[in-house]
Amino acid sequence: MRHVALFLTALLIAAPAMADDHREAFGLAGILSAKNKEDLPPITLSAGMPLADAGWRLKSGTYYEFEIEADGSQELALVGPEFFRAIWIDEIVIEGLEIRPLGLDSVEFDEAGTMEIGFLAIKPGTYYMKVPGTTGETQRLEIIIE
Repeated sequence: MRHVALFLTALLIAAPAMADDHREAFGLAGILSAKNKEDLPPITLSAGMPLADAGWRLKSGTYYEFEIEADGSQELALVGPEFFRAIWIDEIVIEGLEIRPLGLDSVEFDEAGTMEIGFLAIKPGTYYMKVPGTTGETQRLEIIIE
């Protein structure tokens, strides 16, 4: 019993030090630190063209950034309400303007432009983003959060 008490005491003393070591691994910004950030391939919105070369496999707790590039060939939107509710959106940047939304259901491009979205993957599962009203696989991006 005495050994168990000594072990638990040592664990209680060491626990704060172990927690501090984990926070330092990310830096002062925590999970939003550059060490925890990954860039994803861009999504292309263009009439008749695939959205992306391949689906995304994400890790919960990792910060990601991606761009949506529209060529203006057609007015196109991108929907993915389940995906957008499984992530925390840090910011959306459009022509240098930063938007910090509480949530998102879809985005739409009426003309050519680029939008960058930074987010933290949170809820594991299988999701998608797609061009609304389409059924083709090339107009859909499969997303897995592990």
